[in-house]
Amino acid sequence: MFKNLIVYRIAAEWNANAAEIESALDKHRFAPCGPTQQKSLGWVPPRGEPGGALVETVGGHLLLKLMTEQRVVPASAVRQRVEEIVAHIEQTTGRKPGKKETKELKEQALHELLPRAFTRQSATRVWLAPQERLLVIDAGSHSKADEITTLLIKALDGLSLTLVQTAMSPAVAMTHWLGTGEAPYAFTIDRECELKSTDEMKSVVRYARHTLDTDDVRQHITSGKVPTRVAMTWNERVSFVLTDALQLKKLDFLDGVFEDMPEIDKRDKDAVFDSDMAITTGELLELLPDLIEALGGEQVLGAAAAAPVLPAVQETVGAVMPQAASVAAAISASDAESVAETEGALESTPPWAD
Repeated sequence: MFKNLIVYRIAAEWNANAAEIESALDKHRFAPCGPTQQKSLGWVPPRGEPGGALVETVGGHLLLKLMTEQRVVPASAVRQRVEEIVAHIEQTTGRKPGKKETKELKEQALHELLPRAFTRQSATRVWLAPQERLLVIDAGSHSKADEITTLLIKALDGLSLTLVQTAMSPAVAMTHWLGTGEAPYAFTIDRECELKSTDEMKSVVRYARHTLDTDDVRQHITSGKVPTRVAMTWNERVSFVLTDALQLKKLDFLDGVFEDMPEIDKRDKDAVFDSDMAITTGELLELLPDLIEALGGEQVLGAAAAAPVLPAVQETVGAVMPQAASVAAAISASDAESVAETEGALESTPPWAD
């Protein structure tokens, strides 16, 4: 049901039930792109039933689904059409269009080609856990998640969101875990990671299907490379890749998780949907607190700042990986500033996307 997770905290003062959210989102149901419309966004029924509810409730959890449709016009086609228009202008007027006019011609060419362009659709799930005050988006990038939170904030009056932040940045924690070969409680380190240097070379080292408890990996960290992705497994039930931006990617529920579900008729789509959602959200509601705890606990905006690096981690990183330690310290020092910037962005409410 979910492949990626970006996690937000819902402000305490916002409360809305499923019926209120349904009413608000109904004004922004998905409609396909018009002939000259390049992009369209809107809400669709999570169960996939035409005309169905836009908000599904299972076990107190709410599920939404945003559909995005784009008309895809190849850049080469736009360029070719612009060249044709320019050639016609030169032939009929004897002059060559300048930069400003050429830019306008590109927009003209795109507008002409849009009605003939094919469309591409993608859907993104949004999960709300009202009791835990969490909103989770199944997006592979923060830009996509920001687009969705902007739409939600515009549609749902009074909604305020902040990205969940931790006392210790993921980069610092991953440096510690790889450097010591010790995973946090309830987790194991798997066989995939990415390390990046912070110098002007911006070199990248990636490991796939390779043990990470090696001197080779530690040497890269000692030389100053910082982990940006590490594959992990929680309680032998859920595997994922943790990023330095506190995203969970490549989410995979392992054998046995869905075998625990009660016996249901696989032909009953509603029963299968409800069962999948209940088990998925139940597992994630246990995983996320454990991960936040492994990263030093949640850093609440406006509260007294927690220590950015736990003493044991700081000692290990500083003693074993001195160059990485200075980079990690810089990352931790910037966390508070990035949190403030994020909150400011999420509380803005630009117009609903056309």
